[in-house]
Amino acid sequence: MRILVAEQLAPEGVEILRAAHDVDERVGLSKDEYLAILAEYDALVVRSQVQVDAEMISRGARLAVIGRAGVGVDNVDLDAATRAGITVVNAPTGNTIAAAEHTLGLLYALARNIAAADASFRRGEWKRSQFTGVELRGKTLGLVGFGKIGQAVAVRAKAMEMTVLVADPFVTADLAALHGAEVVELADLLERSDVVSLHVPKNRTTAGMIGARELGRMKPTAFVLNVARGGVVDEAALADALAAGTIAGAAVDVYTQEPPPADNPLRGAPHTVLTPHLGASTAEAQVRVAVEASQQVLDVLAGRPARYAVNAPLLGPETTTALAPFLPLAEALGSFVRQYLRGAVESLSVEAAGEIAAHETSPLTAAALRGLLEGSTAERVNLVNAGHLAKTRGIAVTEQRTDDAGSYSSLLTLHAEAGGRTVIVAGTIEAQKARLVRIDDFWLHMEPAASMLLTSHRDRPGIVGRIGALLGAADVNISAMTLARLAPRAEALMLLALDAIPPDGIAAAIREDDAIIDVWVLRLAVDGDGASGGRGA
Repeated sequence: MRILVAEQLAPEGVEILRAAHDVDERVGLSKDEYLAILAEYDALVVRSQVQVDAEMISRGARLAVIGRAGVGVDNVDLDAATRAGITVVNAPTGNTIAAAEHTLGLLYALARNIAAADASFRRGEWKRSQFTGVELRGKTLGLVGFGKIGQAVAVRAKAMEMTVLVADPFVTADLAALHGAEVVELADLLERSDVVSLHVPKNRTTAGMIGARELGRMKPTAFVLNVARGGVVDEAALADALAAGTIAGAAVDVYTQEPPPADNPLRGAPHTVLTPHLGASTAEAQVRVAVEASQQVLDVLAGRPARYAVNAPLLGPETTTALAPFLPLAEALGSFVRQYLRGAVESLSVEAAGEIAAHETSPLTAAALRGLLEGSTAERVNLVNAGHLAKTRGIAVTEQRTDDAGSYSSLLTLHAEAGGRTVIVAGTIEAQKARLVRIDDFWLHMEPAASMLLTSHRDRPGIVGRIGALLGAADVNISAMTLARLAPRAEALMLLALDAIPPDGIAAAIREDDAIIDVWVLRLAVDGDGASGGRGA
């Protein structure tokens, strides 16, 4: 496959990619130049400068994955990528230490006036009394956001004998306590903290979350640190607060627009330390994020789940292993349902029973939806966008899990409805091979095949022979067969695995028999071993 590296990436990351695929390093191109070549690539790797917007994503017809060598993904249009079925991965752990250390470096610079004192000294001045600082021991540090970087800062702040407060709606008191911190509301944190440090992503909730009102709650002796994302702090409000003495100082590494324009209000604000987005800029971090992002790009291209997929559920190794044989089965069942119903599906319920119910089952739902939607959309259907595509087509999707799989160790069942008709199709895995075991009220046992023929008929002698004769006359060989009935001489099903799709007219000829209720010619995406083939969920 072909991978486009659009920003400077550590050589260690590039070599990982190059060992498996063709890699083009095209750094510094204009947007129009990238738009002109994106259609040629299966993967795109960026850092923070290239803006992967909806237009770029629409040009990447082959793109399966976008790798962001860093933590934030605000330069990637996640909604557009999700709609297109493109997995977006980032590297959330590679620069944790670098960002935490830079945060503390900025804090020390503020507390001891290091930058201002250095500038004064270089001007030939010796004004020791002008640069009297404050000690950090015994002060209170308020962390807004408590992900990996926030936690790393907390550990180091405790070693500095600081009190640590945390404001994060997704963090429990127990987790904070493990890092020696206390969970509080944001308003309480702002009022009690001597230092407020931001460690949140930029999104609809966090954009501008620290503005004039929030700054007004803080102590006049307090500092603000932002090594997270530009835009989470209102820059104009921060500059005004510094000029008015509402707070004592600020250290900023990230900006709403990068590089900041000449009229950015922080450029002229007093009591500031400003750095040009250096939070992740250590030699060690650059290697780690490049390697972390590159390895995940390869995982996605190989059909494996990525460890840090931003727009798909995270799957552990145990879940991945447990579900792997069921993914092609789920797709085959979804394809079976689509052809069996012969109409636009209105609802789909995916029930996982038995051992597989102990795992995250959303990949099974995505695989079933791919089989269900096959042929109805030109878009790829995968774990990333299956739910979105189903919603846009008006399909109500539900998932159920139960420990009770009857006589099976695991059972996967689809319930679907179209035009007032409800069908049930179920399957399992035995000896690593897929088996169809239920169609509506009929229980059976058969490997799915690429070509299949299903009849609903009245249980009468000779029906099997007559259908076999029609197929034989058309030179279509039967490789396997199973029969199921509710009672003697009542309604029955016959499912045939065929070596080839029967020619046009066979189904009509079968229907002429007065014992036939209905007949379906089914095409399933399976390989030679009876497992649905080729594509991961």
